[in-house]
This record gives sequence, structure tokens and C-alpha cells, in this order.
Amino acid sequence: MKEIYITALSTFLPNRAVENEDIEKYLGIIDDIPSRAKRLVLKNNGIKTRYYALDEEGKVTHTNVQMAAQAVKQLCAQGFSINDIELLAVGTASPEQLVPSHGVMVHGLLGGKNAETVSFAGSCCVGIQALKYAWLSLLSGEKNNAVCVASERLSAWMLAQNFTVEMERLRDLHQKPVLAFEKEFLRWMLSDGAAALLLQPAPAPGGRSLKIEWIDICSYAHEMETCMYAGGEKNAQGELLGWTLFPEKEWLSRSLFALKQDTRLLDGHIVKLGGRFLMETAKKRNLQAEDIDWFLPHLSSMFFKDKIAGELSSLGFDIPEEKWFLNLQKIGNVASASNFIVLEELVHSGLLRTGQKILLMIPESARFSYGYSLLTVC
Repeated sequence: MKEIYITALSTFLPNRAVENEDIEKYLGIIDDIPSRAKRLVLKNNGIKTRYYALDEEGKVTHTNVQMAAQAVKQLCAQGFSINDIELLAVGTASPEQLVPSHGVMVHGLLGGKNAETVSFAGSCCVGIQALKYAWLSLLSGEKNNAVCVASERLSAWMLAQNFTVEMERLRDLHQKPVLAFEKEFLRWMLSDGAAALLLQPAPAPGGRSLKIEWIDICSYAHEMETCMYAGGEKNAQGELLGWTLFPEKEWLSRSLFALKQDTRLLDGHIVKLGGRFLMETAKKRNLQAEDIDWFLPHLSSMFFKDKIAGELSSLGFDIPEEKWFLNLQKIGNVASASNFIVLEELVHSGLLRTGQKILLMIPESARFSYGYSLLTVC
């Protein structure tokens, strides 16, 4: 088998960091009433700052495509040309159009030459899915290099103006115009940004490279109902009905395109299923907890940190806290880009030593998918 390496990493975070007290300056206040859930959610998620591709008037400063392209350009500034790209593998949970795909839009903005371009759509696992496609393409010998990109402009889903029609409908029905918690919950957690990785069949001649040992991905959708969704609505039986099943006049009145999360399902299953898949992966890959030097879990909220630690302990797979490397509190939850952004920070931190092992963990609550990857520092 060939050995494939991540030889360069870059990130792009738009504008300046936004403090908790300034969130509604950017996203707006729904129905002119300050949120009652904001304080509780922020207390639990532990996030102090995040990034928005918006100015303080809610105007877009960068599109998702522009942020992805910028991350790639910064990657190429490290001695690799856009014209050299053979494969562009792109993932996002927040595309700005249904067709064309996000990947070809990024390729179109980048320019360069013709290249194989693939897009992964979904939620938090689309970044690791793009990485696995790129890794396998190089392992097979089909490509000599690949650029993997994950990018998000989640602020677009959270603007107060997106809920105006729903608030008016509730008022017309003589109901109190209060946004459901499942729709408001994510407004205080999500962030914008992009990250890019360069994959090559040999380590970089200078600086740190990361050898990809393996990537395992699994879905539990056959067991679980939908937990996080957009472009639809769940009925009383828990089935997700897509937007095409609703008349056009209800698309806005129901806020069908808002990003929603069933927090009951999230809390009850996201950690347990992640632990279950980790144990399956550890057995398959002969992985021991003591083999891991750095643990990079993608956390949507610091609320889950102790829960994950407790689950690992109960499974006999303890990873000491000093081996955890996190940046959620200062970056926010950037969905599919989060794990790559924290990996880039670790690589450039000066903390890594040759031979160390890094375990990536990416849970996705949409319908409970998980990705794990083991990297070796070179």
C-alpha cells in the first residue's frame, strides 16, 4: 500500500471574532424581542467567540464559495500552484445553491486548469468524507495530489429576517410569536469559515506532514430518526417531510429552510453511538487508548466534553484531558470545517513531535453518522 500524507493545511476565518454579547448585532433580533434561550445555550456550549461572514448590519462579506476558494489559495501560497491540482474534493453543510454543486462553484472561482471535482453534501461528516475520497484516490494511484476543502456559511441560516414570516403567521393565529427552541438552539453555536488540506504521496520536504493511517466512517440512520435538518419538517411520527411536499406559501410561514435540531435525540444518542463506533473501529484497527498522543474531537458544545470523557472511561478507553486539543470556545462550531480548523492549529502550534499519533473524531447529529481517522506526525 502507498503512504499518503497531508503536506499542508490552511484556514480562512472571515472578519473579526464576534463576542457573545454582539451576536444579535450581526444576526438580528427575532421579532424585536431579545432571546430568552441565548443565555442558557451559551452557558452550556462554552463558546466565547465565533466568526461570521457578515458585517454588523447583517450584510454578507464573503460567500461560502469565496471562503472555500480563499482557504485553497492560502494553501497554494505554501509552494503549491492552483494549476497543479488534480482532484478537488469539497464538502459543505451550507451550500448556497441546489445546482450546480458547491464543489464546481469553488473550482469555477479558483480557475486554474480542468480537474476532477467532487462535492459532498450533508452535515458535519462531509469534510471527512471528502478527505476519504481524496485519500483513496491517491492510494489507488488515480491521482498524484488532491486538495480537500470543507467550508461553511452557517450564519445565512440564522438571520432574524429568515423568521419574519413565521412570526407574522403566529401572530395572525393569535399565538404568542416565539421561535421554537429547536430552531433557536443552533443560532448561538454555529460559525462561518473554511479549511483546506493538501494530500500528496510523499511528506513535504520542509515542515510537518501527517501520514493518513486510516479513515473509518459509519451511519446509524437505519436505527435512528432525523435529529438535525433543514429544508423540511418532522411530523408527529418523527418522519422528515421534505420541502417539496409542502405548498410554496408554507415554505416561509413554517421556516422550512431554517436549520433545526431535536435536542432530545441529540442528548440521548450522540455520545453513546459515537462510543459504540469507536469501539468497533478500535477492534478493527487494533487501536489502544495509550497509542493516542492527541485527541481532536469535533464538539458542537462544551456540554458534551465531560459526557464524551465519561463514555470513554466507561468503555475502558480513557484519553487523559492533557491529550485533548480543542478550539471550540474561540472558533465556534464550524460544522464540517471544525475538525480541519483545529487540526491546522495543532500542526502550527509547535506541540507536535515526529511519530505522535492524532485521532480525529467527527460526530454528525443529522441522522447520526461518525468519522474517525488516525494520523501519524512526520
